[in-house]
Amino acid sequence: MGGDPYVSATVGDGEGTGVPDPYGDQALLTSTMTRGYDAVSEQERNRLRRYLEAVVAARPAPVHTTVAFNAVYFGYDLGGDGYGGSPLCLDYFPVISFGERAPVLPVGAMVCVATGSDPLYAEIIHREGAHPEVGALGDVPAWVSGAPAGAESPGRPGDDAEPRRRELLVPDLNAFGPALSLSPAQLHRLRTRRRWINEDGHVVVDVCYPSPEAARRDDLSAYANHLLTTAREQLLSPFVPVSLAALVGGTHDDDLRAGLLGLLDTVRGVLNSGATLRTWGHYAMTRASLADCWRDTGPLGGDDLRSLAAAVEYAATPGRRRYGLTTPVTVYTAVGPRLRGFPGATELLRGVGYAAAVCRANVALADIVQGDSDQGLFENGSRIALDDTLEGGGVWRSHHPGDAEAPGDPLTPAGRGWTSTLPAPSEHEPEAELDPVDLPLADDASLGIGELLRNDPQETVWRAPLRLAHLFGGWLPLHPYVAEDLGRSNGASPTVRLELDHAGEAMDEKEAMQDVTAEIGDGLGRLTGVAWPRDFFPGLMLELRQSHGSTVIRLATTRLKEHVQVGDRETGHCYDPCVLTREDAPGSDRRGDNAVGLGLRQLVMRTVRRCGLLTLDGHALMDRSVLPSATYGGRPARSQTAALEAAVSELLAERLLEPALGSRDPWGQPHFPARDREPTIPLIGYRPVRRRVIRPWGGTEPGGEGLPTAQSVSGHLRRLQPGCLPSDGQRAAFREHCRGLGKADGWELPDGYTFVTEHTRSR
Repeated sequence: MGGDPYVSATVGDGEGTGVPDPYGDQALLTSTMTRGYDAVSEQERNRLRRYLEAVVAARPAPVHTTVAFNAVYFGYDLGGDGYGGSPLCLDYFPVISFGERAPVLPVGAMVCVATGSDPLYAEIIHREGAHPEVGALGDVPAWVSGAPAGAESPGRPGDDAEPRRRELLVPDLNAFGPALSLSPAQLHRLRTRRRWINEDGHVVVDVCYPSPEAARRDDLSAYANHLLTTAREQLLSPFVPVSLAALVGGTHDDDLRAGLLGLLDTVRGVLNSGATLRTWGHYAMTRASLADCWRDTGPLGGDDLRSLAAAVEYAATPGRRRYGLTTPVTVYTAVGPRLRGFPGATELLRGVGYAAAVCRANVALADIVQGDSDQGLFENGSRIALDDTLEGGGVWRSHHPGDAEAPGDPLTPAGRGWTSTLPAPSEHEPEAELDPVDLPLADDASLGIGELLRNDPQETVWRAPLRLAHLFGGWLPLHPYVAEDLGRSNGASPTVRLELDHAGEAMDEKEAMQDVTAEIGDGLGRLTGVAWPRDFFPGLMLELRQSHGSTVIRLATTRLKEHVQVGDRETGHCYDPCVLTREDAPGSDRRGDNAVGLGLRQLVMRTVRRCGLLTLDGHALMDRSVLPSATYGGRPARSQTAALEAAVSELLAERLLEPALGSRDPWGQPHFPARDREPTIPLIGYRPVRRRVIRPWGGTEPGGEGLPTAQSVSGHLRRLQPGCLPSDGQRAAFREHCRGLGKADGWELPDGYTFVTEHTRSR
């Protein structure tokens, strides 16, 4: 067991109804949570939910998913000290100097702003677009709504490899408690100078993204990338309550990224399920604060929110022409700037109050659209819909007459402002949409050919991966030496006993011992009539052996040290990564092998995995420009190409695909790495991330029966009661923990904390 018998833990961190402490007896984050919200038990969800609901109630602004993650991961103190109540080392925070070329700072980033005098510690709690062409009262040119970063003008997306976008960042300057916050006089001086923050306490910068794909990342992927790169030292600090490295069992980038995204998904799911919370996108706020806002009769209260909703609803009401004809009108309104037009709102929109006002206004608009309209169509004939969630705190589109447009979800941003300025499709564009095709695998003959391990006077031993065709047809090729031996003494179609040993797995007796037929001819042979076990999959490595002169062939699989997940496949057995990439793609299983019924994202993944350049470790890299023709077997409709490109952008943003650079030779063939003196081309790559699978509550296999009785608890810091000290054993355990995180010797427990070693705890 872990822990320290010589110290007392904090009170109120048991399984009761109190608010748990991230540095309490039990860590709030567990290994299971690295697999995402759906994998977490309700008991663990409830403990995390109690803490996060208290965080949302305590913070002065809506809490973004990334900020909620920060609270539980970095140990936000609810007693008033914020992050200042944790032992985090401030030297880990990236130092930011704002200038013409500002770095990417996602919501959740903790930074130290270099002000030339006293350091300014802050947590970014809100981010939005601040395009210079958005009007002071929120009127937005159509092309700005939904425009990509770097867009230059209507219909011109720009071709800069490092696109820029003007953004407004809202820092919480009090997130680190009174000891690390500026005095009112210091803050007033900084606001007056308007060099590092403006008069509202916000930061307006031109952000330079490293690539167009980086600019399209969603908030959670962007923050995960920030933590794994810019803020890596902060992420892997040994002073956090429980380290991500301890939760995933290592410091490999793939494991850290997968585990971090799983934790963020868990936090998002917990916030969405909180009975006392209401969410707008990734932002959570208490229902009580929303009710108080609606009852408030002052600036930005209920009356102003109703006025805002009415203004958006009637923004597109057209003027009448002669003879009663009306002109279609479309108006785009940005919530943030529009709020500044209400009398008395100026002071309320300073600091983090701006983020609170924007989120409440968007929730109010969403409620009115859902409650008073038919999918956004109001009785006055106007159709209202959210068009852009980033620009200006949220851009709402008002169109009249609304019944002339096809209905859709009014709360799913469509970016219709930007798309309305794009060139019309070419007249030569094919009208009919194509169906996906499945081109033959170009490397089918060389894929998974296997290898001879031993051939001596006693037996022949060889190894080969299972192929999808073997699963379909119930057959398996024989090594030529074995085929020759069987045919020499048993004829062309002998009956062979096949003995299967699926390492560590229970098998049905009929599967473990099978009488199959060996078809022998021209020095080649194969076994037919094989009944493959249900959990056998393409790429599973098989080791086979046959004693010379015998009609018994033994087939065995080999266990890995631990279960892993590769793509969508979870396994505890050795596999061939190349076969797994090619033949375990979406749409490929023992029931069939085609693209019928696949969604766009799955279709992209299938095409890249089947048609991309294949590396020895299972990477598949594809020329991005040929994806449409490879998917559909020819030039598809423009709408299909655009849909594929949108799916690629999503997959790149979520790092399910990765961008790369290759080259194209004179014959049109792509190469990776890029060759000298050949034109470079953008590639999209599938990387089979090998992720360790963690079993919750001491379970060993999926689908196991019986109630689990134990839970694996990762090593973590625990806050001590006043007067208590850690033992020498716990000090030594902490130093060993630091070495496991790649830290040099010399690290010691912070004052007031002990270290709980990894152990198993009864439920």
